[in-house]
Amino acid sequence: MKEKIVIATIKTWNLHNAKKLHRMLKARYEVIIMPQKRSLRYERLKEINPRYIFFPHWSSIIPEAIYENFECVVFHMTDLPYGRGGSPLQNLILRKVYDTKISAIQAAGGIDAGRIYLKTDLSIENGSAEEIFKKASAIIFFRMIPYILKKNPRPHPQNGKAVYFRRRSPKESEVSSLKVQTPDDLYDFIRMLDAEGYPKAFIKVGGLKVEFHGVSKKGDKLSGRFEVKDEE
Repeated sequence: MKEKIVIATIKTWNLHNAKKLHRMLKARYEVIIMPQKRSLRYERLKEINPRYIFFPHWSSIIPEAIYENFECVVFHMTDLPYGRGGSPLQNLILRKVYDTKISAIQAAGGIDAGRIYLKTDLSIENGSAEEIFKKASAIIFFRMIPYILKKNPRPHPQNGKAVYFRRRSPKESEVSSLKVQTPDDLYDFIRMLDAEGYPKAFIKVGGLKVEFHGVSKKGDKLSGRFEVKDEE
């Protein structure tokens, strides 16, 4: 009988990779994809009895009944214990931390405080948030998850001082909230918010809202696209 694994994830690129992984693993594993928070129910998981539940890019709280009864692996885009908390990509870029890790951790009660299965390098120096998320997704689905399935690594405690990030709010996407000193500062601010489902960088002009995306950099010059909307 095939072992079962569950992938609980959101975002179109993760769902695409989850389906691709399902095809890759179908000879040995039955892969169940749960793309919505309401799909993740203890009763349903008890019926499935998965070997692992993987959580790539999952921002909702995992119920205690689930992580206490199943082996739950969460993927977080920082070198834990540095960067526990929300909006990790944006907080890293604002701090000019461009070389980071994807940490695979065991779900636990504390915020990103679980034991570490493994870490993988990730550069976030260039590209939009969506491009970075897609790069991270490929690493998670085609390197980290297969490694965990093959090696069954035992997680170890996090080492070092915990540094916490605060989840950003949509109003913080206003460009005026940033102390811009260089074109690089503006480039980072626009690109770190440029992804599906994220509040894009914007300015207000009268009763209009101007959103920026698709930014690129050449020397000291920036170019990109903008969209004008009625202020919400």
